[in-house]
Amino acid sequence: MSLSPRYHPSMLFMAFLTGFAALPLSASAQSAADGVANSPNVGSFRTDHIEPSNEPKPEPFKKGGAVKPLQPNAEEPKPSGGIGVLDRMGVGLPALPAEKPYTGVVDEAYGAFQRGFYLTAFQKALPRAQLGDPAAQTLIAELLSQGLGVRRDPKNAAFWYGKAAEGGNPTAMFKFALAQMEGRDVPRDRKSADQWMKKAADAGEPTAQFNWGQSLTADNAGVKGLEMALPYYEKSAAQGIADAQYAVSQIYISLESVPAEKKQQARLWLARAANAGFDTAQLDMGIWLVNGIGGKANLEEGFKWMKVAAYRGNVVAQNKLAHLYINALGTPQDPVEAAKWYVISRRAGLKDPELEDFYLGIEDDQQKAAIDAANKFRRAR
Repeated sequence: MSLSPRYHPSMLFMAFLTGFAALPLSASAQSAADGVANSPNVGSFRTDHIEPSNEPKPEPFKKGGAVKPLQPNAEEPKPSGGIGVLDRMGVGLPALPAEKPYTGVVDEAYGAFQRGFYLTAFQKALPRAQLGDPAAQTLIAELLSQGLGVRRDPKNAAFWYGKAAEGGNPTAMFKFALAQMEGRDVPRDRKSADQWMKKAADAGEPTAQFNWGQSLTADNAGVKGLEMALPYYEKSAAQGIADAQYAVSQIYISLESVPAEKKQQARLWLARAANAGFDTAQLDMGIWLVNGIGGKANLEEGFKWMKVAAYRGNVVAQNKLAHLYINALGTPQDPVEAAKWYVISRRAGLKDPELEDFYLGIEDDQQKAAIDAANKFRRAR
């Protein structure tokens, strides 16, 4: 069984955590206050009473008056206790500290690569690669693999990845492991690929850490595999890999052996994956907030996250969003919006007898409005 890069976490937890992405929404949950929810990334406007300011009002502008220009070398008038325009522009600020000289080794090949001078990068890296420099070998492999500055040559790229991996470069270890797993330009060798993937993960390569965690869960069924994989998922998540952040959230909330202090962080890791744009995490964030999983329930925030996932094309989120509109959970009741999202999810192949009964029970003009809205949504994508 081959392991492709960046497995989708939902495949990983299918046997152990089935149903997390499709938890039923509680029909008895408290209805939210009126008002359509805003985007989760936009703060709410303040609507409470604001006390009047005691500051003096400015003099009204007199018609026909003229603004007097500042005289040369004249000081800008300042209000008592305030600052002037020139102060705001930085006048009078202390000078910046002197820049510390860089005393490290300058890598001209990588510098050229970062500036987009790929042929120069290749020319500067090749002599070093031939002398056994793992960093230069990895750079040569990247340029050949992507066809940057030189003709694309996957076979030679795999050769240089292999040399760099032997020299200890974590990125090269990861790339060479993938090549061996897929049999791409090198002989397929699952055993050797696993060895290189583990070495890359132990060396701190974040995507390799996630993939090695996936291998452990695939090869060790049930709780044992998840417990073995968790340390690698945690390290990968800490380095910003959204897939790993999602995996950590699911393991923290589901495994009884996880300490209580980690269980309390499950929603935090899920939020990080959701904020990174991972639509499955956004869906689960909506479900967790509505159902009070991993913390207190918050219907309005749950609705917002469900809406984000639905607009990103997550079919389950589109289905759940229809239920939220029907039951007025986190949003005012809206039969047309509910029917619209049902139509969208049904067209994507997700059947729901409950939503079908709801749709058939609304007025004809509401059905037409929902279909028009669903068509508009499809054309906008």
